[in-house]
Amino acid sequence: MFSKIVVGFDGSQMSDRALRLACDLAQKYESELHLVHTPQPRTVAFAMGAVAGYHTVTTMPSAAEIKEGNAKMLAAGKAIATEHGQTIAQTHVKSGEPGDVIVQYADKVGADLIVSGRHGHGVFSAMVQGSTSLRINHIAKCATLSVI
Repeated sequence: MFSKIVVGFDGSQMSDRALRLACDLAQKYESELHLVHTPQPRTVAFAMGAVAGYHTVTTMPSAAEIKEGNAKMLAAGKAIATEHGQTIAQTHVKSGEPGDVIVQYADKVGADLIVSGRHGHGVFSAMVQGSTSLRINHIAKCATLSVI
């Protein structure tokens, strides 16, 4: 049913849950898993272990911090997949609006399903702009699953 599953991952509890569910689906349907991370200042600060909110308010992360944060985020996602007996076929990291980046990547690889968590690290921006999962649900050309 699902040959390729794309998962948006930002290290939040909800994206962890989304990835765990995607792993279960991948096992059932023998699907290929793809992990997409769109670094945002807050997720970089989270990955780097900054005190919640402090680092993101006072300074923007450097290019080196962003690269290190991306590596930590992808490693965390791969560890979750491994814990569930799955491997990540491909990872994709690109700056931009997360919903757009995830859907563009899903289109590129011919995904059958996009799995995303609701209320991740973009909660404040979601109040202003709308959530990433809502954006994905509106523009995706394949099935979507929002995990709460």
